Amino acid sequence: MEEAGIMRRYSHLLMILGMSVFFFTGLGHVHLFDWDEINFAESAREMIETSNYLSVQINYQPFWEKPPLFFWMQAISMKVFGINEFAARFPNAVFGIIYLMTLSVIGKKFSSEKNFPRIWMLLMFGSFLPHIYFKSGIIDPVFNYFIFLSVYFVYRVFESEGKSLKVIFLSGLFCGLSFLTKGPVGLLLLMGTIGLVSLTLIFFNDADKGKFNFTRGVNTIKRLFFRSFVWYPIFIFLFGFLSVVSVWIGAELYFHGWDILNKFVQYQIELFTEPVASHGQPFYYHFVVVFFGCFPASVFAIPQILKFSPKTGSSFTIWMVSLFWVVIIIFSLSTTKIVHYSSMTYLPLTFLAAIYFQKLIAHREKIKNYILILYILLGVLWFFIFLLVPYILKNPSIILPYISDQAAINSLLMSSIMNGYEPIIGIIFATGILTSIWYIIQKKLFKALWIVSISVGMTLMLTNFMILPAVERLSQGPAINFYKTLADQDVYVTPIGFKSYAQYFYAKTKPQLHSRNADIEWLVKGDIDKDVYFVSKSDNTELEKYQDIQKIRSEGGFSFYVRNKKKD
Repeated sequence: MEEAGIMRRYSHLLMILGMSVFFFTGLGHVHLFDWDEINFAESAREMIETSNYLSVQINYQPFWEKPPLFFWMQAISMKVFGINEFAARFPNAVFGIIYLMTLSVIGKKFSSEKNFPRIWMLLMFGSFLPHIYFKSGIIDPVFNYFIFLSVYFVYRVFESEGKSLKVIFLSGLFCGLSFLTKGPVGLLLLMGTIGLVSLTLIFFNDADKGKFNFTRGVNTIKRLFFRSFVWYPIFIFLFGFLSVVSVWIGAELYFHGWDILNKFVQYQIELFTEPVASHGQPFYYHFVVVFFGCFPASVFAIPQILKFSPKTGSSFTIWMVSLFWVVIIIFSLSTTKIVHYSSMTYLPLTFLAAIYFQKLIAHREKIKNYILILYILLGVLWFFIFLLVPYILKNPSIILPYISDQAAINSLLMSSIMNGYEPIIGIIFATGILTSIWYIIQKKLFKALWIVSISVGMTLMLTNFMILPAVERLSQGPAINFYKTLADQDVYVTPIGFKSYAQYFYAKTKPQLHSRNADIEWLVKGDIDKDVYFVSKSDNTELEKYQDIQKIRSEGGFSFYVRNKKKD
């Protein structure tokens, strides 16, 4: 028995290490993508350049949108590996390992079945978006991890009736770390989850056999808040929360006063009330993103999400269902919608999918027909995507008649770097899907999950090496290559007509002494003190009307210009 336990522990470790290889392979193979990846990496680079590790900066100006924790991680990585793409993405790859280890540990607490932690890990590793974001340079993997742990420890507080001061403190501590990573949205998600869980437990209580009872629920709320509510857990939570947050806020107040913090709070409000940076999308946007992007976990989680009952579900399942819906609803109501905003759903989604999968395995049940049909349909859809994308990149004339953006057309008309072997990606994915379907029909579900997870990992790895370079080259490659030619030169470089952070990171800009260095009007018409290089979209000709601005060349969807300083 002891040897079997040791083997299980080592098998989990080997499984985690094997999966981790996929997270680290090819991290630096393509340039960072505008905006977020380059934005965050540039803030870390500027920390190193200025030795100012307290305040986040962009173009050496205060950047009040994000707290500093993630940038500290990237800066440490850049100190070790150099200022490059690998270093910028390295922290999230490390957190990929941390995630898997955490799922292994926590998963053992919620099922007596030895395979449950492995199922949960496989679903996190083998679903598209959850896998991809461990190979990215964005904040969300780190932020989501801290929020998940905060929710987990609050769940433990509820289970032990709030008696464990250590657990309460840890929940506040991890919530504080989430705040220090991305801001107050973490606290909002935690409070929303606690609220939804509380209402679920109150209105669907055991006295009514799990059925909704409005009157009893209202009476319970009155009793809790006016008679027997215990306040000390809140103070312990706040102590844990403030023990982290107050260090940063206190330092900012001491060195910079209220200005940065006021702008930070204002920006967080704008994210929810305005479509910041043109990221407005319809209400259902995140539902679509999570359903299609988190395949196959999203398909297997459907029975648990739609047919969940407080009467039959475990207490932790209630928390995961609540967390899922809180994230989806809050970010659907927000007017700013970006793909990774709903990434906090990945943990509860994969947990719920693992619950359903484990039930099928434990009871040797047949998978529901509609789940199998959805699985096949989404598998076919992704198969065609992996076939069509490289084909279109190699033969862009197919879609050119449907594109009205001339700059996009110019980008697609660049010579292809595809080598013709790209269809192998779709073939590998299709083979994995077909094999997993056969195992599902044979009720060998654990083997089916292994097959589809490994095929997704292989598919994404090959995509990173064979397709992403072509996508990156067409979308931003000419501009980034141009910026790299200006690296460390004492010049101004700025985009015209579009927003970008790439010029800072790839031109390795230094702090500019002139007070108008970011003033486009001055750079175009003013008495400049050094040469200025401009980058615009190829269909934007506004710079060509100025006689002292020369066009260097056009490449793909971009045009490059220079305005030389007048000689004395």
